Order: sequence, then structure tokens, then C-alpha cells
Amino acid sequence: MFYKIAKAIIKPLIYLLYRPRITGMNNLPVKGKTIIYSNHTSLLDPIILGCVLPRKIHFMAKEELFKIPLISLLVRNLGAFPVKRGTADISAVKNALKVLKNGKVFGIFPEGTRNKTGNIREFSHGIASIAIKSKAPVIPIIIKNGYSLFKRIDITIGTSVDLEKYYGERANTELLVNVSSEMEEALRICAGTGNKI
Repeated sequence: MFYKIAKAIIKPLIYLLYRPRITGMNNLPVKGKTIIYSNHTSLLDPIILGCVLPRKIHFMAKEELFKIPLISLLVRNLGAFPVKRGTADISAVKNALKVLKNGKVFGIFPEGTRNKTGNIREFSHGIASIAIKSKAPVIPIIIKNGYSLFKRIDITIGTSVDLEKYYGERANTELLVNVSSEMEEALRICAGTGNKI
């Protein structure tokens, strides 16, 4: 209920200030377990995606946000859960798998931190592990054109990344590197501009 109320309040403001244009909405599954992942240039990214996409997104968010009482209350009510960045956070992975097992949408920014360079950085391997274990559709999303007031931002939702050939393989570093690389490449293709966003 809180999510729906917050979205109803914030969405008109987002459309007024940033005029988002969405391409590829039909690539997003309308139901069932789904992983979405995106480039990350601003603190506004999860808010934008939460407003423009029709399904509730359960984001993995940095642990530090959950140490501030009011912010922690807000982000938890919006469906987010904490992750310790720079570590193999087993608890965060389990939370993500639980979200997916329940047929919901899990969202992550796999570059690990905000990146304003325009170049897609190497992904952390956590998302690869979650994708293989959950066997959920994996959808790349690109947010382009920055966040200048009253300037349109473009959001492109790509087609699902085909990772089926990796299902059933023994989990190891090589597997996670290969899966991560395919997901990085899918995000570049989604951007439509090679490595540069």
C-alpha cells in the first residue's frame, strides 16, 4: 500500500521534471519472477525506474542507507533490502532469491556504485550468481541523457538475456565471469552505442 501511495505522489512530479520516454516496455514480463538491471548514474535511478515500470521493484541497496532510521524506514517500505558492497554478501543474495521465488521483480545496479563516466564498468558477480540460481528472466535497462530539469530522459528496456546454456553448470569463478560478461554486453547493446552510454 505504501509503495502504491508513494508512486502515485511521485510519478506525476517525475514526468513533469524529466519527461521520461520509455522504449521496449513489451520486453518486461507482466508477471512472474524477473530480474532487472541497469546502469547507475544518479540516486534518482531507482526512483525513476520505480515510477515508470508497472511492477513493484525490490532493489538491493547499499547497507549504509539502512543505518539512518528515517531513510531505512522509507526504503524498507519501498521494498528495498541491504547489501554490503565489496563483499560476497550471502544474506543479500538469499533475500534476492526469496524475492524471485515469490514471483516478484528484483532490481540491481551491478556496477556496484554510481558511474557518471558513460562507460559501462565491470559487473560484480553477485547478479550472475542470482541469475543462474533463480533461472529468472534477466532484463537489461539503460537510462540515458542525465537528469537536467525539463530535459527528456530516455529509458530503453532490452530483451531478456539468454543464460539458459549456463543452467545446471557447476558454479565457479569462470562461470560467473562468463555470465557477467554476457550481461554487460547485453547492456551495451541495449544502449545502442557500443561501450559508451
